[in-house]
Amino acid sequence: MSIGTQTLPLPRWDDAVVVVEPPGTEPGAWAGAPSAFVADDGIYLAYRLRRPIGAGRGFSNVVAHSTDGVTFTVVAEITKDRFGAESLERPAITRTPDGRWRLYVSAATPGTKHWRVDVLEAATVAGLADAAPRTVLAGDDTVGVKDPVVLHDDAGWHLWASVHPLESWDDADRMTTWYATSPDGLGWTWRGTVLAGRPGEWDARGVRVSSVLPVGDEILVGYDGRASAAENWEERTGQARGAKLPDGSYGELTADGGAPLGSPHPPYGLRYLSVVEAGDGRHRVYYEATRADGAHDLRTELL
Repeated sequence: MSIGTQTLPLPRWDDAVVVVEPPGTEPGAWAGAPSAFVADDGIYLAYRLRRPIGAGRGFSNVVAHSTDGVTFTVVAEITKDRFGAESLERPAITRTPDGRWRLYVSAATPGTKHWRVDVLEAATVAGLADAAPRTVLAGDDTVGVKDPVVLHDDAGWHLWASVHPLESWDDADRMTTWYATSPDGLGWTWRGTVLAGRPGEWDARGVRVSSVLPVGDEILVGYDGRASAAENWEERTGQARGAKLPDGSYGELTADGGAPLGSPHPPYGLRYLSVVEAGDGRHRVYYEATRADGAHDLRTELL
């Protein structure tokens, strides 16, 4: 998929370097769900650590710093207890125009399949560890909201989030991507569904935008998808694209018709792609992928 001469940078696997090992060697032990941000002093990477169901699930979000994009030093760690959450999922790290740091955190409501998004804000990355959470995407009795991708540009703040229906316990794994805008990144206005699964395709059960790369007045998008409930937690990565509207917001996304990208190890999960510019026309990608033992590690490649 391309916009003009641009193509979304995608993992090639063979040149990947493991950035973070999982907290175990069994299925359900994950390091991943990365969100990367490039600053003057290097790359900041936020990610989730998880143990299997019954052993803690998503127990922390971590923010780490690197000068080379590969070797990271932990700067802040936030545990699920801070949010009264049963589990944490993908965080999103960004910086405001006035230089303050924000971490958007996905938190699961105990005993339910509901999710919400809280934000932490501080003058420094280390200060995020002690910042007070503020709910910015609450969801409701009908939907849970998680895994935001946040972008700021001249038109304001933009957000793409995974939204799950809650009418049926058995169908709560279904997901579509909703888009929202905001003047300050705190009070959000939903603009509607911009990406949904395609019947009969590899992403029929659900889709989740994972990375948004602006290219002029358009965006290149990476997204996770699955064909069935059995593929929950082992999504693969696809591509989509969208355009900027006259008011500065972004419209619906069009999925590419190609095959998804997966790990070479069954059940082939490769998800939560995060793409950042690395200079000289190159990009660095981070993603979570299934290992041979069934655990997930966090990998990076320079493309």
